Amino acid sequence: MCELQRKDMGELKATSSANAPPSDSSIEKKVGNLEFLCRKNPGLYGELAKGKYMILYFSNSVYMIVACSDSRVCPSHVLDIQPGEAFVVRNVANMIPPYNQTKYAGTGSAIGYAVLHLKVKEIIVIGHSACGGIKVLMSFPYDGTTSTDFIEDWVEIGMSARNKVKAQNDGKSFGLQCTYCEKEAVNVSIGNLLTYPFVREKLVNKNLTLRGGYYDFVNGTFDLWTLDYKLASSLSLSL
Repeated sequence: MCELQRKDMGELKATSSANAPPSDSSIEKKVGNLEFLCRKNPGLYGELAKGKYMILYFSNSVYMIVACSDSRVCPSHVLDIQPGEAFVVRNVANMIPPYNQTKYAGTGSAIGYAVLHLKVKEIIVIGHSACGGIKVLMSFPYDGTTSTDFIEDWVEIGMSARNKVKAQNDGKSFGLQCTYCEKEAVNVSIGNLLTYPFVREKLVNKNLTLRGGYYDFVNGTFDLWTLDYKLASSLSLSL
């Protein structure tokens, strides 16, 4: 391992951790645990290193999962996903933006890689309770001011979910509105997937399924629903 230390303003140099002073870093402890797991199951991690395990799983139609970056809702723990079993993308508030080759190239490239190269058969967008990103979406005034460089612009992807929830739940508590929006924003993201031409093509040919999920870690529940996509250009999303 090596770590970066600042030499002076604007310059970084790498130094070996072997020469660094002792540390109680929890990350270093987790790295040590990973090394233990590799020794405990050399067959699995050996195949992962060769790429065979991933090829095995993806050729048998596993998943792309879009989840929130929130450390409380790691999909590997929530869904008991093993290494190589799913292609996972995590971002603030588990948002999928509409198709845009320049503005959202990072998310678009992940979706394209999963659908076109890994040939996943299911894309699952998972929202969760007490989502900070959704709270920003629901509370920010959007009056031309910003408090951060990125967050407000990013969560604005779910603006239609915010507007729908506010219109249908006027007078209800802010907390309850956020809960509704956490679920509705998942539907918006699933709808945005339909703007990706290669996603639509897979849906038309019945080679892809789109699902939404909602993990309530407060009550210990997980809801799952499926996009009903019809060639008549109508779609139905139900919770």
